[in-house]
Amino acid sequence: MIDDKHITPKIQPDEVEAANFIHDEIIKDLAPGGRFEGKKVHTRFPPEPNGYLHIGHAKAIVINFSTAEKFGGQCNLRMDDTNPSKEEVEYVDSIKQDIHWLGYDWEDRFYFASDYFPQMFEYACQLIRKGKAYICELTAEQIRQTRGTLKTPGKPSPYRDRPADESLDLFNRMKDGEFKDGQMTLRARIDMSSGNMNMRDPVLYRISRSHHHRTGDTWCIYPMYDFAHPIEDALESITHSLCSLEFEDHRPLYDWVIDHIDSPARPRQIEFARLNLTHAVMSKRKVRQLVEDNWVDGWDDPRLPTLSGLRRRGYTPESIRNFCERIGVSKVYSTVDYAFLEHCLREDLNKKAPRVMAVVNPVRLVIDNYPENRSETFEVENNPERPEDGKREVTFSRELWIEADDFREEKIKGYFRLFPGHEVRLKTAYIIRCTGCDKDEQGNITAVHATYDPDSRGGNAADGRKIKGTIHWVDTNNCLDAEVRLYDNLFKDADPDTEEQRDYMERINQDSLVVRRHSKVEISLSGTSAPGSYQFLRLGYFCLDKNDSKPDRLVFNRSVSLRDSWKKRNKT
Repeated sequence: MIDDKHITPKIQPDEVEAANFIHDEIIKDLAPGGRFEGKKVHTRFPPEPNGYLHIGHAKAIVINFSTAEKFGGQCNLRMDDTNPSKEEVEYVDSIKQDIHWLGYDWEDRFYFASDYFPQMFEYACQLIRKGKAYICELTAEQIRQTRGTLKTPGKPSPYRDRPADESLDLFNRMKDGEFKDGQMTLRARIDMSSGNMNMRDPVLYRISRSHHHRTGDTWCIYPMYDFAHPIEDALESITHSLCSLEFEDHRPLYDWVIDHIDSPARPRQIEFARLNLTHAVMSKRKVRQLVEDNWVDGWDDPRLPTLSGLRRRGYTPESIRNFCERIGVSKVYSTVDYAFLEHCLREDLNKKAPRVMAVVNPVRLVIDNYPENRSETFEVENNPERPEDGKREVTFSRELWIEADDFREEKIKGYFRLFPGHEVRLKTAYIIRCTGCDKDEQGNITAVHATYDPDSRGGNAADGRKIKGTIHWVDTNNCLDAEVRLYDNLFKDADPDTEEQRDYMERINQDSLVVRRHSKVEISLSGTSAPGSYQFLRLGYFCLDKNDSKPDRLVFNRSVSLRDSWKKRNKT
């Protein structure tokens, strides 16, 4: 049993305002006569280190850590490393990094399920001696065939009545490596006619000669999660074991294990609905397949819903925590629109991100009546939302870079940018009138031509005429080359992860990544090295790619566009 450390001031249940049904239940448990009267709330986050965490795990992290914090309690971090064939140290390190990045700390309460392997073995022996478990020699397929259905009871194993002494001997020999993988299992003796399939003599231990990332080859038998989980919670004095709704049907087995061992504590399991997100797969197995089959660029590909991928894309921990808190906690399955996650990021970056000008798909603009050797400077705010961030200087000269999409050879209805004879405002600079363009032999536009109004410095016409269009630009004589990566949803379908759509790989959006290798950005970004977010005017929010960007080769990922489709739909 693990002692509590870092004692925090005790909070009385009547001092806490419940924000969800979990808080309601905890308040009841802490009240006089309640299950945990006089105790401190103790939760845990127990990921399996078989992959990187995703946005669904973020919801569980926020629930567990924030619930403990709300009630003045503690939250442990525990790696459920009971399946060594799929677990690696890389995943352990990434999980710790992700949780710290989100802003949570487990202090010195960091554990592994493998810490408790000796104790789990003793508890299993205890169940055998009590007649509550037996060694079964049926294969995994035979166990499935004899488990029965929801309408018919299961068929007892021919080894169900094996004497306890014989089972105990076989169990020790299993531990000593005398038998082959899959040759024997330890099963609980519960009820083969139970309406809950999980109670039909579930497997508690199996033989697996897999090298463990912590214990090496010390063990060749490993506990099943349903057996290990309640024991881990009990040994760590967990009060509330908060987990996703798919474990609701496993709760009777969780309680059965606690009831039939000499448990030092009696945790309570409470389930909540996990997070489902549109245009994404939330199965760690499927994310792993995307990575291993090279559909994406590793676990931190910005198109994935992994926390490392979202971080690389430019998501902030504040935006993700806010998202998790605002979607709420319930026991009803639902799917959240990815657009709402983007909305939370825009809200956060709008307050923080400095504004700069960048041209993603550049074409040259020549202002024919501007002096060739002249250059001037404009002073602009770094962030209108934060005056304290000050101002920066941008240079202006005869030749500029503008977006290719900001010019058309002919007038189009509703198009207020550049076309011959039309005026637009160059952001913070001057009003210009388009006069035409140059083309190469293939008919590609090589330069756009215009004249400027010298009396419109700052972008306002001296005669008061109204200018509808405003475009951004970058000085060709004072800018940096950059690569810009434009990300979109990885899947075309809003729900690619249903049982009916098993071929989810066929629903991958082939245009989920567009790379612009010849983009131009302000000189103010010179020397940028640490990952940070910026608003590229008119284009969206971008961040430096933490993997590929270098001071002499800037690479920016688009985090999110400026257009907020969720906010627009919500208003409607």
